[in-house]
Amino acid sequence: MRPQLLLLVPALFTFACAGSAPPPSGAPTRSEAAEAPPPAQPQAGYAPHAESESAGEPYDESAPAASGAAADRHADVAQPSPRRPGLGTTWGETRVSRISTTPFFRADSVSPSAVASFFYNDRQGVQEMTRGGFVTHDQGVISVSGGALTVRLLDDARRPLPGVQSGGRNYVVGQHGQRYVIQIQNHTPARVEAVATVDGLDVIDGREGAFTKRGYIVMPYSTVEIDGFRRSTDTVASFRFGSVDGSYAARKGSSRNVGVIGVAFFHEQGDRWGWGPGETRRRHDADPFPGGFAEPPPSW
Repeated sequence: MRPQLLLLVPALFTFACAGSAPPPSGAPTRSEAAEAPPPAQPQAGYAPHAESESAGEPYDESAPAASGAAADRHADVAQPSPRRPGLGTTWGETRVSRISTTPFFRADSVSPSAVASFFYNDRQGVQEMTRGGFVTHDQGVISVSGGALTVRLLDDARRPLPGVQSGGRNYVVGQHGQRYVIQIQNHTPARVEAVATVDGLDVIDGREGAFTKRGYIVMPYSTVEIDGFRRSTDTVASFRFGSVDGSYAARKGSSRNVGVIGVAFFHEQGDRWGWGPGETRRRHDADPFPGGFAEPPPSW
């Protein structure tokens, strides 16, 4: 089977590759890739580094979103629509967030092991969407595969954004102008690949999200924080809440998927760890009182 593209990962983590073949010989190590520009081959991927700091570019919701987006913005002007209420995610200030490459081959190249998603809005919007649901900080986190993985949104001070669970969906409350990061925690002994989208756009290439895109690698018992749309191997454009009309997605031509954040998780080929439906059922079928009375231990 033809190996697929590699993935991105934060500082202590790495971007990965999917496929069934072994890693190609001569593939760059994480330290080598950190010093080199992105490889041209389709097998190359990236891994972000831990440092993340402002590069000094002020946040401006009216600034150009990205190269190549001008035509989409002109199309919006030609066909104006009513201003939508609530929050979207804008193309924020530039921040340092370096990446390098590492091979990662998915156990299944197109079907994720699990998917987590948040709907976000301002407080009034969340109350409207949940019909007055009670918002708390402890509900602003998604537990995946029985707690094996967790996802939450953090503010500038690394505090979790408050949320509510309603109708089987997860909602998070943000504020206009607030910067946020997507935090992913891996509580397992295995590497996983996390493909993330904001407003339906892949956080790495800024295009329409899909399971076939490459993502960040989260190392065992580690945490990854995705803090913006990737501009290069060294920088990102911060995630900041703003108006729907000023969102990055709307300025690229479509606000249809504004208001949702998703993370798809993939296991690595050859990894024996996994939380499929079968293992979940076994856990739920476990009996806390399987016996009657205590028996003496076996003789030595």
